Amino acid sequence: MAHDGDPLGIVFMPALVLILHAAEKEKGTPLTEAEVLEIRDNAVGMTVPLSVANELERSRGYADISPENCWPEWLSVREQLAVE
Repeated sequence: MAHDGDPLGIVFMPALVLILHAAEKEKGTPLTEAEVLEIRDNAVGMTVPLSVANELERSRGYADISPENCWPEWLSVREQLAVE
């Protein structure tokens, strides 16, 4: 399947939100911004056409955190996880 002209996006394997959630559970206290950014910087990701990234997200059933807005998105997601 050709993806000419499709911009690229990063897909983390496993999803960054899962990595951060597991790290925070293991730590037992909220992650700091520096910890979140370090985890993001060391996470395994691959660059794929954005259409492929969007399809992976749909098949997963939830959105991942964007690497560019990692800290504010993590703060929002962790609030939602605390409610569930």
